[in-house]
Amino acid sequence: MAKQSPTPKVVTKKHVARLERERQQVRLIRTIAMAGIAIVALLLVYGYLNLNVFSLREPVAEVNNVKVMTGEWQERVRLERVNLYNQLSRFQFFQQSFGMDTAQQQQEIQMQLGSTDILGKQVLDLMVDEVLIRQEAEKRGITVSDEEVETLLQEAYGFFPEGTPTPTITPTEFSYPTLTSQQLTLYPSTSTPTAAPTSTAEAEATSTAGVSATATAALPTPTFVPQPPTASPTPYTLEGYQGQFNETLTQFKDYEISEKTLRSVYELQILRTKLQDEMSKDLPQTEVQVLARHVLVEDEATAKTVTELLKQGVDFAKVAADFSKDTSSAPNGGELGWTPVSSFVPEFADAVSTLKIGEISEPVKTEFGYHVIEVIAREELPLTASQFEQKKQTVFNEWLTSTREATTITINDIWQERVPTEPVLSAPQ
Repeated sequence: MAKQSPTPKVVTKKHVARLERERQQVRLIRTIAMAGIAIVALLLVYGYLNLNVFSLREPVAEVNNVKVMTGEWQERVRLERVNLYNQLSRFQFFQQSFGMDTAQQQQEIQMQLGSTDILGKQVLDLMVDEVLIRQEAEKRGITVSDEEVETLLQEAYGFFPEGTPTPTITPTEFSYPTLTSQQLTLYPSTSTPTAAPTSTAEAEATSTAGVSATATAALPTPTFVPQPPTASPTPYTLEGYQGQFNETLTQFKDYEISEKTLRSVYELQILRTKLQDEMSKDLPQTEVQVLARHVLVEDEATAKTVTELLKQGVDFAKVAADFSKDTSSAPNGGELGWTPVSSFVPEFADAVSTLKIGEISEPVKTEFGYHVIEVIAREELPLTASQFEQKKQTVFNEWLTSTREATTITINDIWQERVPTEPVLSAPQ
């Protein structure tokens, strides 16, 4: 029996329409899927670009129409973190190798590293100051060459092509004026001329008496110095320096810190110094200084008791030893040494400027407590090198403070969400 052919399938219009609808649905699903994938990819790309490109170009601050960009600021924060870790390592080394008690310094550094917001704001404020410094330097025609930056870098690494330099500034040799018979009666322990001040005398001037200058020193510029520069006679070649510097750059690359950023920090150090010198070129190198002693106490009632005892003729040295909370001057009879008047806080400076020689003051209140003061001598005297440097720094700080107050400075709150917490380095334990 012959095989019958299959009956041909009849394709109706309805069937064709259904197939077309199915094909359209498949195309739609594919289109939606592809669009979804594309959107996710775009979001990922945007997120990456926003994190690594766009956000880095957003300003965290603006100073006189000059913008401080997020990326620049973040590099400086990371650089400061490296600097702090280096300091921490050195303090730990000093403690372990030489038995020095550096626990307080280590704790302060660890607190800085842990307080990311505070560290971020400090660096941001510093960069605002740097914009002002650059603008003022430009007005005055002050510039820094690449050669100057390279020289400072070499010195930071302890490389001196021309040999280790010797100090060019030597203290002016002079003796403080011999006290008069009246002054010797008040203060017989100074019957012989006092030698010119040394670094020890400088430390006395900034003792815990609370009478040191009120000007706040500028924040240290965050710089990376592998080891403190030494005056070692060991030969150190240019190749050795370059090798060490390149090792630093390799490490910094891992921390996302560029060579440009590192060199800009050194450039600002030089620019700051030049501007400070320019502002101070006409400063007199003499100043009214006083030889004074004081008793520092907590409250006014105790200060009045001290005043009465001194006016009754009780020995000043004994009263200072019994009552003064200034542990650095009390053992010396309350003496502060010859000190420029400008080095004292305003209330104390006013008192030592107006008191008669040998007069016991009424209680003088400062932020540190209550002082009872006696001025032994007051003279116009030359400033030591360190005193003059302090005076220059004070003038510069006052300019910086007044300039900031007169400048339109915008700080954008986005910085608070973008403070780097890296790198986290290990220090020797």
